[in-house]
Amino acid sequence: MTLPDLLLPTCTQMLGTMSNWLDKAATQRSGDEAALLSARLAPDMFPLSTQIRFACVQALEGVARLRGEAFPATIAVLRDEGRNAAGHPGSIADAQARIAETLAALQVAAATMPDIDPAAPIAHSLPQGMVFDFTAGQYVRDWVIPQFYFHVMTAYAILRAQGVELGKADYVAHLFGCLRPGTMPAA
Repeated sequence: MTLPDLLLPTCTQMLGTMSNWLDKAATQRSGDEAALLSARLAPDMFPLSTQIRFACVQALEGVARLRGEAFPATIAVLRDEGRNAAGHPGSIADAQARIAETLAALQVAAATMPDIDPAAPIAHSLPQGMVFDFTAGQYVRDWVIPQFYFHVMTAYAILRAQGVELGKADYVAHLFGCLRPGTMPAA
């Protein structure tokens, strides 16, 4: 399995799943989108709207770094929106649009992604000046995927904490295509 074969489907599936959660939230919580998108698990954590945007950032950054390319302008927009989401959470439609834009970019990347040497060096700098020296394999395994899932799972937890009716089946909906016929328990 190549690094793009691991990263791109993972991000694509889970962003699509998160979009489905937002569909449920829009139906179940119509009328109070701003409150929902401003909700947090703890006072020192980012709100739901930021978690969604930062999940998109992780996917896009991961692809750009693996390709050795400059970050697309979309990443800066998503980061700025995420950092300012407490005051401007946007709407569920805005969040859905960001997910859709990210999915479109991942689709293009999947069609044009070169082979990546898992041993290739990748330097990852953080805003506070820390720099991590990874191999491409370490970067995908130990940084991109865990950071991506952190934001996805935090979004899930916020939605659940806010009363959106989500369960395990909503989290793993993409796996039902692999379910062996005749093995689904009767309700």
